[in-house]
Amino acid sequence: MMIKRKKSIYKHARIGKKRYYFYQINWVDITGDSAHATPEEFDKFDCAKMVTQAYLYKKTKKFVKTFSSYDEKEECFSDRNVFPIGVITSMTKVKN
Repeated sequence: MMIKRKKSIYKHARIGKKRYYFYQINWVDITGDSAHATPEEFDKFDCAKMVTQAYLYKKTKKFVKTFSSYDEKEECFSDRNVFPIGVITSMTKVKN
């Protein structure tokens, strides 16, 4: 009797023997400006709200590590980022 594996509803990449799931990560980044500004202009100055879409490599209590490119023949990752947990506002696993 053959065992039929249930297909994942989430987008992922299989590298070696491990599955890496694809996420949309919303996060805030610092914004800088060296120009003069009035108090009204300064009050409107805010952080950039960023969106990253990438595969989740690892999540710890302090950091989220992602990659966007990988080698199909060997376990090798590119386009890597490390996010401090504190800057992330949401993480959503992307469906197929």
